[in-house]
Amino acid sequence: MPERVVMQVDLDYFYAQCEEVRNPSLRNKPVVVCIYSGRGGDSGAVSTSNYAARRYGVRSGMPIARAKQLLRNVEAVFLKADLDYYDEVSRRVMNILRKHADIFEEVSVDEAYLDVTEKTKGDYEAAKELALKIKTEIMEAENLTCSIGIGPNKVIAKMASDYQKPNGVTLIRPDEAVGFIAELSVDKLPGVGAKTKQILEEMGVKTIRDLAKQDPQKLISRFGLKLGNYLYNAANGRNDEPVKERLEPTQFSRIVTLKQDSQRIEEIEKYVDEICRDLYSRVSSQGYVFKSVGVITVSDSLSTCTRSATYEHPLDSYEALRSVSTALLSRLLEEEKIKIRRVGVRVSDLVKKRGQRTLYDFLTS
Repeated sequence: MPERVVMQVDLDYFYAQCEEVRNPSLRNKPVVVCIYSGRGGDSGAVSTSNYAARRYGVRSGMPIARAKQLLRNVEAVFLKADLDYYDEVSRRVMNILRKHADIFEEVSVDEAYLDVTEKTKGDYEAAKELALKIKTEIMEAENLTCSIGIGPNKVIAKMASDYQKPNGVTLIRPDEAVGFIAELSVDKLPGVGAKTKQILEEMGVKTIRDLAKQDPQKLISRFGLKLGNYLYNAANGRNDEPVKERLEPTQFSRIVTLKQDSQRIEEIEKYVDEICRDLYSRVSSQGYVFKSVGVITVSDSLSTCTRSATYEHPLDSYEALRSVSTALLSRLLEEEKIKIRRVGVRVSDLVKKRGQRTLYDFLTS
């Protein structure tokens, strides 16, 4: 059997890089892409920043106000996240990646694993040539850079892709894996967050080499069977998790915060309209129609209420989604008599489009 060869492809600072492609004048300026809360002003968090902004300490998840403070003396650009645009770019890139993989696993809009064992016949030099070809195709098609890690499993491939960012290719052969990761901080291991790192440090474990030397039974007793085994094996360069196609989504949803708490349908339905436009665009662009619609509300007392409806025939229009959502919200407000702080819409019972007639067709025919 050929050696297993896994690639991890990570699109560099994806949202911000998409904005640089759309507006080349942004290149070399600090660019910060933000998710605004809807409460006005700078309420919200940083989604992504380019490397020019990161040099000033801007990081994902940071409050927008803090990022602006760090960049107060710099000609920086703050942009509202355009998720529809990023999703469309991502779909095109993922289609490029998919055609080069024996098995393809999309992890997020900017990250995927490719098992290329058969395609490369287990030859790591052939895998590196393929990685360079992939990078060229993505650059020519989308003008985007990516970082690619190549290794004998998903853990090593992921850590390799993180090693030379941005725009790098890092190849780690099976006999190099343990040495490559040994001196890295334990939180460089995928799946080790702040809490796990703290516990490991209390155990005297600071590097991955330290972790590899631990008694596996001690790790299992401290972290449980699944995580304990994973930590021990991953620290020793082993990971048997297969690259596998992701299951189809079961639902799509979006929720927003009102600028001011309200119990008036006239004030809230404009948010529902915006949500439905975005939600329908996402669902439709991925080739789905839906049979169930739900509205979700969070009141000023932080209690959650929902209402939903399911139809025999799928819905496939923004107008139908908005109409059903508004009706459900009206019913909820009438029955619950609450002030709403957040409102959301969810669609489920998804069906792939295959030319079938939808409920909207029946209503308008």
